[in-house]
Amino acid sequence: MKESILDGKKHIHFIGIGGSGMYPLAQILHAKGYYLTGSDNNETETLDAVRKMGIPVFLGQRAENIEGADLIVHTAAIMADNPELIASKESGVPVLERSELLGIVTSWYENAVCVSGTHGKTTTTSMITQILHTQGIDISAFIGGKLPCIGGSGKAGSSDILVCEACEFVDTFLKLYPDTSVILNIDADHLDYFKTLDNIIASFRKFAEKTTKTLIVNADDANTMKAIAGLTNKNIITFGTADTCDYYPVNVKKTGGVQTTYELMHKGEKLCDITLNVPGTHNILNSVAAAAAAHSAGASPEFIAKGLEEFGGAKRRFEIIGKKRGITVADDYAHHPAELTVTLNAAMEMGFNKVWAVFQPFTFSRTSLLLDDFAAALSIPDKAVLTNIMGSREKNTIGIYTKDLADKIDGCIYFDKDKTAEQTNECKQADFDKVTDFLCENAEDGDLIITMGCGDVYKVAKAVYNKL
Repeated sequence: MKESILDGKKHIHFIGIGGSGMYPLAQILHAKGYYLTGSDNNETETLDAVRKMGIPVFLGQRAENIEGADLIVHTAAIMADNPELIASKESGVPVLERSELLGIVTSWYENAVCVSGTHGKTTTTSMITQILHTQGIDISAFIGGKLPCIGGSGKAGSSDILVCEACEFVDTFLKLYPDTSVILNIDADHLDYFKTLDNIIASFRKFAEKTTKTLIVNADDANTMKAIAGLTNKNIITFGTADTCDYYPVNVKKTGGVQTTYELMHKGEKLCDITLNVPGTHNILNSVAAAAAAHSAGASPEFIAKGLEEFGGAKRRFEIIGKKRGITVADDYAHHPAELTVTLNAAMEMGFNKVWAVFQPFTFSRTSLLLDDFAAALSIPDKAVLTNIMGSREKNTIGIYTKDLADKIDGCIYFDKDKTAEQTNECKQADFDKVTDFLCENAEDGDLIITMGCGDVYKVAKAVYNKL
């Protein structure tokens, strides 16, 4: 069993220790007394944080970096031809992919609260973490984005509670051992792996079945309710907008700007007054889910209200970079049409003169499969600006290009004139430079520029802000 693979191990080496999914694991294992080393290719703030923990870090990935390790962990992003990974597999030392180690770690906690869903995982995991942290509960946390109150994407605590983001991509979440599970929503995504929506629903069903104590589910989402239909021997808690749910909001009011207030109800009784300082109707439901999970984990109504009011968003979730020349610059991780839709609808309701959405499509397969849905979402803002497609783990065997998406959006701006199939760093930087120049020359006082995507389009937001 994988759970016993750590038995007797003393020195664990992390290939790609600066990754957002590796750093929280390093924190927890370091706190448990393991000796860690790590490597990465680029200097980052996360690497600085790792070094401050006393963990040696090698810059650059070489075979000799694994010397002395009796267990080696790598991220899924490490390519098969990576010399350090090749040396690891030839060494005879056990090698784990990051998600396998995360699964083992979740089994150590009496209450592993695992937050799943196609959209909203990072925000909701962050909200739960903020509430419990604000109450003073010394939790452990594993988040897919940086949360200011804990100083990063993870935390190693002394309590028996772990709050963990549970990603469905390639069925990663089925490696976890959830005690409490949150299912926010189920949508058609990662179809390069799942192929059909029914297959996605079936995986969420398996995830729900693995949950040992409590399921917290979105009663407004038909796919979620389909996934859990007929489940027995589970404590099922519902959240949603209707008063038939266990947790629901009433008297929702937008008070101007990003702020929203509502009364949080629990089984027909008022639990507390909530003030949210993150935009978008979708975040109301995320916060109700977070409140339900935190309440289930022992948070008081007072600290549910306090934690949610103090929550200013996770990094790259409608993150305001700054305002210059009257132009607000923001960045968001949205990379699926449903996420783009809720974020852009929120942006359009905030009273800006004009909203410029700068989108970096991520993977050729997703762009091709959801082309019309992306076009519909990107028709919401006043202006859509597209960068080249970021292929990530894929090669463009489909023959899909930025132009194919741009042609479906009225007035869309893009610079991929040569239909570049393979992006070199130089090609991408030139593309980013053109987008940056265009935005700085055309955006005006009172406008919002928001970069969107799960790749590195955030660099455009920072470049625009600096150039303004």
